Amino acid sequence: MSRQDSKLRIGLERLLSDQQQILKGRRFAVVMNRASVNADVRLACDLLAEKFPGQLRSILSPQHGLWCEQQANMIETAHGRHDRLGVPVYSLYSQTRRPTAEMLSGIDCLVIDLQDAGTRVYTFIWTMLYCLQECAARQISVVVLDRPNPIGGMISEGALLDLACRSFVGEAEIPMRHGLTIGELAGYFNKRYGINAELVVVPMEGWRRDQYFDETDRLWVPPSPNMQAVQTAVVYPGQVLLEGTNLSEGRGTTVPFEVIGAPFIDPGEFFEHLQSLKLAGVRFLPIRFNPTFDKWAGQSCGGVSIHVTDRAVFRSYEMTVRVLKLCREKYPNDCLLNPPPYEYENSLMPLDIISGSSLLRECIGRHSEIEAVIALDCEAWDHERSEFLLYPRVI
Repeated sequence: MSRQDSKLRIGLERLLSDQQQILKGRRFAVVMNRASVNADVRLACDLLAEKFPGQLRSILSPQHGLWCEQQANMIETAHGRHDRLGVPVYSLYSQTRRPTAEMLSGIDCLVIDLQDAGTRVYTFIWTMLYCLQECAARQISVVVLDRPNPIGGMISEGALLDLACRSFVGEAEIPMRHGLTIGELAGYFNKRYGINAELVVVPMEGWRRDQYFDETDRLWVPPSPNMQAVQTAVVYPGQVLLEGTNLSEGRGTTVPFEVIGAPFIDPGEFFEHLQSLKLAGVRFLPIRFNPTFDKWAGQSCGGVSIHVTDRAVFRSYEMTVRVLKLCREKYPNDCLLNPPPYEYENSLMPLDIISGSSLLRECIGRHSEIEAVIALDCEAWDHERSEFLLYPRVI
């Protein structure tokens, strides 16, 4: 049986089957990468070119490139050409992160089909925001093809972004784990921030807010080099904070974001420290690992691996915030904060733009409680986002 016979139908599949009128007779470009596939693991650009012959003018790719070849943090992708389809491929992670007039010339519509990771600092949602802004300025309509939030749409974590810390890893006042799909975020950005682009969101059918990606029938295709599995996305809202420090988050290993470590850490001792935190829904295993690139490349790092046992109670952001504070207390001369630049921000501290404010940095540097860093007024955020939900809450 074809995988498209499943209950879940993503925006791409709905556009190709019962929403074809959206692109009828229109010249368009598509923002996508290798994870932009249907149930049969066929690329969006191929499917769109077949269904709408002669109408696809170009492909635009987000960070990491069309084929997800490039690593993170200011490792840019060059423009190119898709020879088989005969169209240019423009990089939106190059000398520009916004689509230019040249990239948008000759089209009536920009189609966006990106697999988000459910975390504020994952740059695809900000690429979408920039596309909305640039298309609105040129009276070009935008069609966003919705896909699942891989870590569900029920749980939110982390305080809202302080706009004083705006950057390419955070442009709007949303929490770290936002609990929205990329289509819902498109509607939210477009209205709340007064973009007013001509926007059509093609919603999914058959997705529930409480579903993680691996609870659907779909195959996970990594949307970036270090988002190799759904369990990576589960720990990512907290573990990405380590990018602002000299602690390894596992880049350069086969389990990025699923480990924590550094050469100055003794695994057994660190494990005992973490056990004392009594964190819910997670277990740790003392390990050593040797990154092949990135932080501490070629050096043996002591630390732990992270094993989520209960997603319903596990809170990645709280976990890593508490781990960071513990490390700053136990290894005060060794656990250091990284200096700028980070994601094209040359003055603010990386930890500030990742966490969304200076509060975490200030808190872990002194003996103070961290509840304010972890706290999110969930009721207020639920109210703020409620107008834009395309899929009902699960009771």
